[in-house]
Amino acid sequence: MRHTIAHRAAGSLAPRDDDHHLNHVIVALAGGTGGSKMVHGLALANGQADLTAIINTGDDGHFFGLLVCPDLDINLYALAGVVADRGWGYADDTFRCLEGLATYGREAWFGLGDRDLATHIHRTLMVADGATVSEVMDDLCRRLGVEARLHPMTDAPVRTIITTGTGEKRFQEYLVRDGAREEIDAIRIEGLDAASPAPGVLDAIAGASTVVIAPSSPIVSIGTILGVPGMRDAVAARREHVIAVSPIIGNAPVEGPAQKFLRGAGYPECSARQMAEIYTDVCSTFVIHETDADDMPAIEALGVRVVVTDILMPDHAARERLAHTVLGAMA
Repeated sequence: MRHTIAHRAAGSLAPRDDDHHLNHVIVALAGGTGGSKMVHGLALANGQADLTAIINTGDDGHFFGLLVCPDLDINLYALAGVVADRGWGYADDTFRCLEGLATYGREAWFGLGDRDLATHIHRTLMVADGATVSEVMDDLCRRLGVEARLHPMTDAPVRTIITTGTGEKRFQEYLVRDGAREEIDAIRIEGLDAASPAPGVLDAIAGASTVVIAPSSPIVSIGTILGVPGMRDAVAARREHVIAVSPIIGNAPVEGPAQKFLRGAGYPECSARQMAEIYTDVCSTFVIHETDADDMPAIEALGVRVVVTDILMPDHAARERLAHTVLGAMA
């Protein structure tokens, strides 16, 4: 059954008075670029006050002695309205420090801007003083005027390790430094088995009227979040209130090399149907792109409702439109 949702023209990006009937208490599970666009769209459509995002931390790492949390920061910057047009980092940032480090023979392949470095220094100093990553995020949100709650999936150190034919690499080494060129032999998430959900995360999921699984990697973003002990069961318990947005159009990911991560994790295909199969135990509704409408029967056969719409989010208006569609489907 195809669900057709009426869209209002995107003018103002703030919720209108006559949209109040759509207000949800929303929890989003999200990774980086695609996840932050969905989280931002939900904020535009429904406001930040009733929005909680649970963010992947498997991509975190230390650079030059600083704790860098890429997915947390891209969501923070998007909601604060300071994210760069390229989709990551701080707007209008410069890279003089990184250029200087390269002059001294230091590796400078990970794009840490000067203003962005202030975030990482502040976080590292707070953690050194005994703060958790959750407490750091609360502080950063307050200082940047973000009303939504941004939770790391866990406060424990969790790191994604990619094994290829040339050996083991940290996630950012594989993705950024090496351009995800190699095929993946294995994916290991160090520390995941011993981790526990960050404070407030399970309560947020239990109390949400809608849980949105953003179009992030099902393996190294959403899969990592759901892999935290207790997390998948908590989301599965709310299955009838969970909607997932496909990160795949046709046989290719919208963002990043998801097809390589899928193959590395042993999945036979890169498709919307494959995504729905991965999520069938945790979501009741799945959103696919218009050009994948032929996959509807196969997805519905998994026991999942299907919503067909344009899932691309090239600008703020498109993000808000997709968010209204997602929330409208669960109203």
